[in-house]
Amino acid sequence: MISFSNVSLVYPNSRKTILENLTFTVNESELILIIGLTGAGKSSFMKLINGLIPHHTSGILSGEIIVAGQSINQLKPGQLSGIIGIVGQNPLNGFVTDQVEDEIAFGLETNGIERSVIRRRVEEVIDLLGLQPIRKRSLSTLSGGEQQRVAIASALVMNPKVLVLDEPTSALDPVAAEEVLAIINKLVHDLGLTVIMAEHKLERVIHFVDRIVLVQGDGQVEIGLPQEIMNKSDINPPIVKVAKHLNLTELPLSVRELKRVTSKWQLPIKAIQRSAFRKSQSSVQVKDLSVDLSGKRVLNKVNLNFNTGEIVSVMGRNGAGKSTLLRAIAGGLNQFAGEILINGSDASKLTGKDLVSLIGYVPQEPADLFFASSVKGECEHTDSQNGLVAGSTEEILTALSPSININSHPRDLSEGQKLVLALALVLVTNPRILILDEPTRGLDYRAKDQLTQILKDVALNSVTVILATHDVELVAELATRVVVIADGEIISDGETRDVLTSSPAFAPQVSKAFSSQNWLTVADVIFADIKEID
Repeated sequence: MISFSNVSLVYPNSRKTILENLTFTVNESELILIIGLTGAGKSSFMKLINGLIPHHTSGILSGEIIVAGQSINQLKPGQLSGIIGIVGQNPLNGFVTDQVEDEIAFGLETNGIERSVIRRRVEEVIDLLGLQPIRKRSLSTLSGGEQQRVAIASALVMNPKVLVLDEPTSALDPVAAEEVLAIINKLVHDLGLTVIMAEHKLERVIHFVDRIVLVQGDGQVEIGLPQEIMNKSDINPPIVKVAKHLNLTELPLSVRELKRVTSKWQLPIKAIQRSAFRKSQSSVQVKDLSVDLSGKRVLNKVNLNFNTGEIVSVMGRNGAGKSTLLRAIAGGLNQFAGEILINGSDASKLTGKDLVSLIGYVPQEPADLFFASSVKGECEHTDSQNGLVAGSTEEILTALSPSININSHPRDLSEGQKLVLALALVLVTNPRILILDEPTRGLDYRAKDQLTQILKDVALNSVTVILATHDVELVAELATRVVVIADGEIISDGETRDVLTSSPAFAPQVSKAFSSQNWLTVADVIFADIKEID
């Protein structure tokens, strides 16, 4: 279906090669997973398949790539629309209409397909992906999972032979992610579609892919079965990290496989090391907060206290009201009912420099914070504006992601790299309250580990950290407390271990694999010192 023959790729003025003499074949009806560190070249790899490189994006390409018998060197991306369907990291950015049904039909209409054929194909795709209940809805009112399904439908309606997905679950809650991945699995096994997918949350996808392509970031690529690549790589989901710690001869790729191995083991009853509770003052108080947006009640009489030094994770399904709560605290909403107090003062009266010095806020779209023409320019401006030592912002950026080219334009970065840059711009000012909306979107495990340590250090410096996230593994490692929101109301608020272990939807992999224990993380397993029973 797809063949690479001696393919090499390098960007002008770049210090590294993305691909070097790559030769391999993707078979028909195969599900391929592309992994690698943030900035290693996963998105570039996928842009080669759909022809964006070299036709629309700078890049020096040699070798040949054949897709369904046609060379991408000879065809522009528009000519590949009937062969390759593309779903980007952020579906909302790719929509061109206002309504679900209109968006699905748009590609067919622009290609001059007959009205009767359009009607038939749209109906088929709507039925296939279960979009009937939302077909007349406005795209702006959809949840993240619904947007992802509409984006997939818009690609499938063209009857492509290959579907390319860039981080399809990065912005989705665990339930919505399972729904989308079930659809992808169905497309491969029932329709025989070839799917190539990049994803950082390996715990969600690794157990049903056929092969993995590991992009090393230095021109080298490893290709093999999931177990083979997991053995070679240190980019591992928690379940694989546990298996390696236990020295299992065959790596399990799912909770079920690990449970089968360890079900007959005698697991020790050993107390979990918990962080010592530190009494602290309230830094943020939310009192009877209600918010209406577009005639809909998004938050309904929410009451919360956030204490100094806490790391609080706000969780819930897409559309539950998490981002609205964070924006309200950060001063991003003009109208709401209720009261928000920051260090005892009315937040609505804090403006300008006073607000910025107290609160650091990274939105879901990190690019909203950028305006310079280079990464270096962003860092230098932040240092200058805040009276910092030159190089301070760049130092934090390098610690989070050493691979970022500081001469790149910020909007040319991958989604993960954009997030890392935004984090650096905010963290360098040492805010007393740090608010992060989906901070690990597009980040690899190594970058997440670095972020976790940075946020723990920040909290130890008497900073309140509030984050909205769907990343249950991050929450298990980082948060001291979890608040769960559903339909704009608080349904759970408690210590992280208690909330996550009692929730089938938000439980991390370790908790699912060792359900009889009170474990959340790989560190808990290591602390328990499990040994196989002969």
